[in-house]
Amino acid sequence: MALLCFIPFLFLLHPLTTVTAVGINYGTLGNNLPPPKTVAQLLQSTLIDKVKIYDSNPQILQAFSNSGIDLIVAVENSHVANLSASMSAAEDWFSARVAPFIPSTSIVAIAVGNEYLATNDDNMNPNYLLKAMQNLHQVLLSRGLDRKIKISTPHSMAVLATSFPPSTSTFATTLMPIMTSIVSFLADTGSSFMVNAYPYFAYRDNPKTVPLEYAMLGNSSGVHDPKGYVYTNMLDAQIDAIRSAIVSLGFGNRNVGITVSESGWPSKGESGETAASPDNAKAYNSRLITKAQSNKGTPMKPNEKIEIFLFALFNENKKQGGASERNFGLFNGDGSKVYEVDLSCEFCSGSKLEFGSKMMQRGPSVWCVAKPHADEKLVQGVLDFCCGPGGVDCREVYENGACFGPNKVHAHASYAMNAYYQMHGRNYWNCDFKGSGLVTFSDPSYGTCKYSQQ
Repeated sequence: MALLCFIPFLFLLHPLTTVTAVGINYGTLGNNLPPPKTVAQLLQSTLIDKVKIYDSNPQILQAFSNSGIDLIVAVENSHVANLSASMSAAEDWFSARVAPFIPSTSIVAIAVGNEYLATNDDNMNPNYLLKAMQNLHQVLLSRGLDRKIKISTPHSMAVLATSFPPSTSTFATTLMPIMTSIVSFLADTGSSFMVNAYPYFAYRDNPKTVPLEYAMLGNSSGVHDPKGYVYTNMLDAQIDAIRSAIVSLGFGNRNVGITVSESGWPSKGESGETAASPDNAKAYNSRLITKAQSNKGTPMKPNEKIEIFLFALFNENKKQGGASERNFGLFNGDGSKVYEVDLSCEFCSGSKLEFGSKMMQRGPSVWCVAKPHADEKLVQGVLDFCCGPGGVDCREVYENGACFGPNKVHAHASYAMNAYYQMHGRNYWNCDFKGSGLVTFSDPSYGTCKYSQQ
C-alpha cells in the first residue's frame, strides 16, 4: 500500500518535460487527401508532436483524440469580426468548435486569423483581431483553461518596416499601435509571438543578392549585423528581426517568446522558380527539423529555444496562387513521399510512414507506448510502477529477455506500459501515466519482442 501511495508523489517530483520536437502544419485544401484518422495514425509514429491546422475541423479534432499530439486550432480570418463583436459570440464559437473535444484532444493554442494584418481586405479591421483575441482569452479564463490553451495570431514578415539588419528592425509605422497592443496581450497572457518565416520567398525575389545556401539554412560564410551578431542563415536573421521589433515597442524587459508558425521550401514552382526543387526542399526541411530539435536559439538569444512548425504536411492541389504554393508538402495526397525526409524517432511505434492500404485497413488493435520525448526520470518512475505495484510481468525487459534490447528506459517502459494498458481494458486513461504515454494503432513489436494486445 505504501508503494502505491508513493507513485503520485514521484510524478509530482518529476513533472513531464519534453525535449523540443517538431511541429507541422496540416492544411486541407486538396481533393485527394487521406482521412484525418489516417493522418493522426501516421503522425503518432513520427517525431512530430504538435500539429497546427487552419480551422477547427471537428473530424480532425476527433481524429487526434488520445493521440499524444498537441493541436493548435484556428479562427479563420472571415470569422474574426464576429468573435470580436462580443464575449457571447466568442463563447458560442468555443462551445461549439473546441469545448466538445477537450480534454481527450490536447488543444494547446488558438491561432486567431492567419496573417490577418497583411491582408488588403477593408473589412478586416486590425482592432477586430485584438478584440477577438481578448474575447477568446476571457472565455478561457472563465473556464479555467487559460494556462492550458494560449491565444495568439500568426503574422507574416510583412508586418516589419524592414527586416535587415535584424538589430534595427521595427514594425511598420502604420501597424505600431495595434502591434503594441497585441504584443502587450501576448506578454500579459504568457503567449508567444507567431511568425510565418520563409527564406525561400526572399531568395526567389532577390536571387542576385541573397545566397542560396544562406536562405537554405546552410553554413553560409556569415552575414554581419552592425551590433556584432553574425548570421549563417536567413531564418535566424528573420527571427531576430521580429525580436528587435518587439523590443523597439518597449518590451525588452518582458520576455515574449517567438514561434515560427510556418516555414518550409517548395519542391516545385513556376518555370522561373528554379530553386523550387525536391533536392532543395529536402535540404531545407531536413535542416529545419534538425534546428527544431537542437534547442538552440539565435545569435541575439542563443539559449532561447524556438518552437518551429514545418510547412507543410501535404501538397494541396486546390490551394490558390502559383505552383509553389501548392507544393510545400512532405507528402502527396495519395500518401507517397514527395522526397525523403527522416521523421522517425527511436521509440515511436514503428510505422513505415505510409498511407497505403495496410494502414487504411488497420483493425481495432491498439497499443500503449511511452512518448518519445517524455522526461526520462518520469518514464523510469512509470516503469518502476508498472513492474512493481502495477502487477506487470516485466521479465521480457530484463537481461536475456526478448525485449531487453535496446537497453533504454523508454523502450522498456513502452513494453511495461502497454502490458498495464492491455490488462486494464485499454481505456485511454490507463495509458496516460501523467502525460508520458500515448495510444498507437501501429504494432510496436519488433523481432522476437512481442507486445501483448487484447
